[in-house]
Amino acid sequence: MDAVTTATVDLIALQKRTVWVLVAGQILGGLGIGATLSIGSVLATEVGGSEAWAGTAATLSTLGAAAAAIPLGRLTRRYGRRISLSLGTLTALFGAVVTVLSAAMDFFPLMLLGFAMLGAGAAVGLQSRFAATDVADPRHRGRDLSIVVWSATIGSVIGPNLFGPGEVIAEWFGMPPLTGSFVIAVVAQFAAVCVYAFALRPDPYLVSQELAAAQPDHDTAVAENTSGGVTRNRSLVFMTIGILGLSHAIMVSVMSMTPVHLVHHGTSLAGVGLTLSLHIGGMFALSPVFGWLSDRVGRFPIILTGQALFVVALATVAFGDESMTLVTVGLIFLGLGWSASTVAASALLGDLVTGAARPVIQGRSDLVMNLAGAAGAASAGPALALVGYPGLAASAGVLVAAIVVAVLVVGLPASRVRAA
Repeated sequence: MDAVTTATVDLIALQKRTVWVLVAGQILGGLGIGATLSIGSVLATEVGGSEAWAGTAATLSTLGAAAAAIPLGRLTRRYGRRISLSLGTLTALFGAVVTVLSAAMDFFPLMLLGFAMLGAGAAVGLQSRFAATDVADPRHRGRDLSIVVWSATIGSVIGPNLFGPGEVIAEWFGMPPLTGSFVIAVVAQFAAVCVYAFALRPDPYLVSQELAAAQPDHDTAVAENTSGGVTRNRSLVFMTIGILGLSHAIMVSVMSMTPVHLVHHGTSLAGVGLTLSLHIGGMFALSPVFGWLSDRVGRFPIILTGQALFVVALATVAFGDESMTLVTVGLIFLGLGWSASTVAASALLGDLVTGAARPVIQGRSDLVMNLAGAAGAASAGPALALVGYPGLAASAGVLVAAIVVAVLVVGLPASRVRAA
């Protein structure tokens, strides 16, 4: 049973244990996702028979993450984080299996289903960052959240470089050459399921709900008195969810087409893997720094910092699209921009949303985030064909401008009112 008496729980020890369990799960989950989706665009092109299908791996996995977001949130609300994270990871495991089978059968529709199921793993990663805030000290919410985000660096950076071992595994088992990485994903996801199912006890969300029931604080009281848990400032909630969605769309649209662009310019798969590894490193490696800064100097300054990093990234890939080195540098800055924006905005959402509705609102934010990412991936292919890689970067810049305007017009004034 996950139900506990909160009087017997050492919250500081529970938070430390929760963060470390989530870190372990993120490393394993990141290894599985990084090993599969990094090669997904190439595999989709081979099985689909056309480069027009190159974006389907990112698109379907993102749609899968979107489809899983609210169900995982509702599972959390009813049964806690342990059940929702375990089932989401198990779904991703079966997605890897389905993808291998579809490649062996040369059956593209089944591969699309596999990509969608793999998206549940990404949804688990997003939910894990919120799980780190369930019993966190509000003064360190950004820091704890960012540590869990950072932990995905290890698996996600190693994953895209497993092409070589994947080919060896595929040869051992007589599978198509590009599917060996998916076997690695199956093993990693199974280990992650075990970590969540057996180590995430007591369940941090259930403990947080018992604490709220026993000693409701001001924020929770406000949340429970407004539409079943909506927060102190709805306009800020909507804006924050929008920032998460648009920031994800910017990153996914450029990242998903980079392998195709590089391959067209003669880059080897190893070179593509290195570029994606460095990009993913940018996404996660400095997230504790951004989390600490968001606690110290505020959420909005770090969100704006993220947008400035996006501008650097997009300008670099647009003007240096013929150079693998400059594209790689741009992808690193793209990851850093995503990290600063996502960590700070996620912490802000944790500040705003309290009470029993927290996992549902968080699930809705993940839904919007993934739908925006899917739209970015789906539109990136046609944009690449019509206006090229520099044009794709320029179109992503429009979304950056929208975020900056929203923060300056809505976010900062509203935060000053709250502070007053």
